[in-house]
Amino acid sequence: MSQDEESTTATVRDAPTTTMGILRNVGPGMILAGSIVGSGELIATTRTGAEAHFDFLWLIIIGCIIKVFAQIELGRYAITNGKTTLAALNEVPGPRLSLPVGKRRATVNWILLYWFLMFLAILGQQGGIVGGVGQAMAISVPLTEEGKAYNEQVAQKIVRDVKKAESANASSEEKHALKAEIAQLEAELETQGSIPKANDDVYWSLILTLAAIFLLVWGKFSFIQRFSVFLVAAFTLITIANLFALQSYDKWSVTAEELRRGLSFGFPAAEEGSRNPLITALATFGIIGVGAAELLAYPYWCLEKGYGKYVGKRDDSDAWAHRAKGWMKVMHWDAWGAMVVYTFCTIAFYLLGAAVLGRSNLLPEGSEMIQTLSAMYQPVFGSFTQNLFLFGAFAVLFSTFYVAIAAQGRLAVDVAKVSGIAKLDETGRQQGLRWMGVVLPTLSVLCYVFFPKPVVLVLIAGTMQAIMLPLIGFAVLYFRYKKSDERLQPNKIWDFFLWLSFVGFLIVGIYQTYAKLFQ
Repeated sequence: MSQDEESTTATVRDAPTTTMGILRNVGPGMILAGSIVGSGELIATTRTGAEAHFDFLWLIIIGCIIKVFAQIELGRYAITNGKTTLAALNEVPGPRLSLPVGKRRATVNWILLYWFLMFLAILGQQGGIVGGVGQAMAISVPLTEEGKAYNEQVAQKIVRDVKKAESANASSEEKHALKAEIAQLEAELETQGSIPKANDDVYWSLILTLAAIFLLVWGKFSFIQRFSVFLVAAFTLITIANLFALQSYDKWSVTAEELRRGLSFGFPAAEEGSRNPLITALATFGIIGVGAAELLAYPYWCLEKGYGKYVGKRDDSDAWAHRAKGWMKVMHWDAWGAMVVYTFCTIAFYLLGAAVLGRSNLLPEGSEMIQTLSAMYQPVFGSFTQNLFLFGAFAVLFSTFYVAIAAQGRLAVDVAKVSGIAKLDETGRQQGLRWMGVVLPTLSVLCYVFFPKPVVLVLIAGTMQAIMLPLIGFAVLYFRYKKSDERLQPNKIWDFFLWLSFVGFLIVGIYQTYAKLFQ
């Protein structure tokens, strides 16, 4: 029997107690990692490193760790009550809105109203991600002559900028050689004229969206889990190896002083006429590690894995409490294990962005995003850089697009049920997921087609998710103190960190709101 069938027909059973048994039952966290490493780490984190250099390393690390407490609380509520995230959030007290939708009335509370706005921004974010995959493919396999010419000129431009950064710390002999190379590159660029317009990235984005639609309609939990783990693991290992190899180059190595500065809770100064790095960092905070979107999606993957069915319907028996505690332990392993994976990956991307992009004054943006990001691998891998990075970018970004759309499809179907728009049994839910597997990728890629600025799309969604975090934090505290089973309540140390995460969410949310309204 497949894992998907087991999740559907599972009866209550005790959780495994051995380490190997627990490891065989983890999985939801790695699905999240598959959707995290792309937009948060590869795009937003490197951009923050490029702008803030090493100063915000501390904020990046906190952003990865602090959200896990809320993640586990949402998972706790889901598997012990058998309720999805949106159903749970709709129980939080506060203003409610009821509107006629056809012959039914949709009734949602204030948190779900904001979630819908964030959901729309996330579609744009996924458009930026599939656009990034399209850029990677357009570089690897250009479809037009304009695309080939565009790739060559952008690549030369980036090589020139990296050479300029190298010359800043080079010896006098090396500077002379580098100046000659830079002059030659600039002469070639001047001869070629302006960079030609090419739409190969758009064409590839449309092709890849069709591939994603096929996988979304056909794929199920076990396939999504294996697919995500393979792609993320491959590029994570390459990235970490690249960072360590970079230490052998004096011009690019990360020094102990830079690490000390990055961990000293300092703030970089905003340069006049440029974007405030703090704004970028806080937008990044919303999507690195477990972002707001992943926090909301995690309980769905836990339920599909079977945790809720294994625990069984909540009752007052000791057997139920024993099962719930056991599967909560499995979920802790799952959540914290995934956190270790994506935190190491996030740190690696941030340091690469600061060490290479920051020193080269390169900012990944627009249709040059992927070409610019590939510069992080150039000092170590040289001429092999592009092929290596393009494989990694495709692996991570396509995995992110695929997994994130799968998660958002589940929330989109669920909100129809939770709000009262539709009454869905399991058959109706599966049919809805197949429809969402077509509709959501299509809407996402159209965002990129009409607004081909992937970094902007990702950071807009990051801002919306950062504002969503305090709402989630409030809901989590409500579940903890008003809805949790006394037999499963955590200790005071856990409560302290839960409150600490809420305070962190609140600060980020308030600052982002203020920045958007008044700056």
